Amino acid sequence: MRRLVWLALISAFLPALASAPIAAQQMWRPDTPPAAPLSAPSSAPGANVRAPAPKSYQPVTVKLPAAADDASFETFRNELAAVAKGRIYAGLERLVTVQGFFWDRDFNGGFDRKRPAVDNLAAAIQLERRNGMGWATLAALAAETTATPFTGRPGIICSPGNAGFDDVEFDRLMDDTRSKPRDWVYPRADKTAVHAGPRGNAKVIDTLGLSLVRLLGYLAKDNEPDTLRAAWARVIAPGGKTGFVAPGTLMSLAPERLCYGKDGFGRWRIAGYVGAEE
Repeated sequence: MRRLVWLALISAFLPALASAPIAAQQMWRPDTPPAAPLSAPSSAPGANVRAPAPKSYQPVTVKLPAAADDASFETFRNELAAVAKGRIYAGLERLVTVQGFFWDRDFNGGFDRKRPAVDNLAAAIQLERRNGMGWATLAALAAETTATPFTGRPGIICSPGNAGFDDVEFDRLMDDTRSKPRDWVYPRADKTAVHAGPRGNAKVIDTLGLSLVRLLGYLAKDNEPDTLRAAWARVIAPGGKTGFVAPGTLMSLAPERLCYGKDGFGRWRIAGYVGAEE
């Protein structure tokens, strides 16, 4: 008899236990809306991001890198852009240095000293993967007008150039926000709009000045090769507002870069590649 009573009680409670997780999943608080799928700075594209609670932070001023002041360098970049557009491998080989090509931030050990320099460049930017999307990356890098000297390699410049900011202030900012360098970007231009949604016609809720900006992630597809140039970014503005910034308007503190130098005849050549910080 006692066993029958227990069985009856368990049967009565089972439906409630089974429905509890469903009810919990349906709960929603106005101050914590569901996060959109984002590609985090430190995760694979398409991964969900648990965003930090938005709060204001002290802006760290950024000095934008300057454009390279060399007409011959601009001519070379135009030539490289034409090669990238036409996907001419032999033409690319002619624009890469014959000796001394380097590959910095080679996290997967892809550099092979026995290969020709152009083959190492092709491996670095994944030239022929995903239907040749590396050619689009090459064209985008050729379009970058800014460049700065590469520390430790005399006569070499890398593009895009490095932004300038106060390292002490940046360290303090990361301590205050419990963040890492990869969590920060900067706008390519002053007064960059922050939208309420990832659409050009969405309401502008803030504007970004020339200072570091907290990056939450990118609305990128899993097969998107270049989130910085092709995807909307979700950010926290210095004033604490969370919103979206249009593709191509932000720059990483450690982006992928092409490096250039002049050969013995004074001609510009691609001298190396620097991978993006992972």
